[in-house]
Amino acid sequence: MSRVSFAHASEAELARVFDFYRIIWEYEPRSFPIAWDGQGRPVEFFTPDFYLPEYDLYIELTVAKPARNTRKNRKVRLLRSHHPRVNVKLFTRRDVERVFSRSMRRAS
Repeated sequence: MSRVSFAHASEAELARVFDFYRIIWEYEPRSFPIAWDGQGRPVEFFTPDFYLPEYDLYIELTVAKPARNTRKNRKVRLLRSHHPRVNVKLFTRRDVERVFSRSMRRAS
């Protein structure tokens, strides 16, 4: 794993899982505009946590409280609406726990 300053420990854990499975990943490589002002200038952006180039997939990780998930769900919906060719998935706490438990069983 390259030296990256992750915003949350769960992102570092997911990066370790990607490394374990030899999945090439990039951390926050691109921001997408998701809202514009009256003159057409972008005023809000969404930056997914990971990009998996082999799968052409962006992943947004959320392990926060459900209220925060609502905000991230909104941003993912806007991203899909304005950038329909962008493949993005939102991973919740439960999704992450499943990935971690599977990788831990396989590593033993």
